[in-house]
Amino acid sequence: MSIKVIHHFTEKHLTDLYQLFQNEWWTKERSLADIKTMIDLSHVTIGLVDQVSDELVGFARAISDGVYRAFIFDVIVKENGRKQGYGLTLMNSLLNHSVIQDVERVELYCPERLVSYYEQFGFSTDVNGSTLMRLKR
Repeated sequence: MSIKVIHHFTEKHLTDLYQLFQNEWWTKERSLADIKTMIDLSHVTIGLVDQVSDELVGFARAISDGVYRAFIFDVIVKENGRKQGYGLTLMNSLLNHSVIQDVERVELYCPERLVSYYEQFGFSTDVNGSTLMRLKR
């Protein structure tokens, strides 16, 4: 499969993203309307699209102040596209994006099983004694 990186999402790509999200435990509850808002308000959005079918096969996004902090969210690759380097393409596209590339600290959170995957990009579980806190609404 030949893929291309996109930064702008058509209605079809948004529908594909909705379908991708329906298959993951952390994104199942997202509505298409909320996904559109999420895309609009995220500072960096990266999609991977099959060049033949125009199907969205991967996605990642980040929010950032452009100087001190960036936070990566929703790194996802369609199940039949995994183990083909698409995650690597997504992460490198995010980390090298002009909004993110010079940020002092880039952060993400992931399941324990993916820690070693993100370590290849320089991420570490050493967060100087900080603890993630959450306000759930």
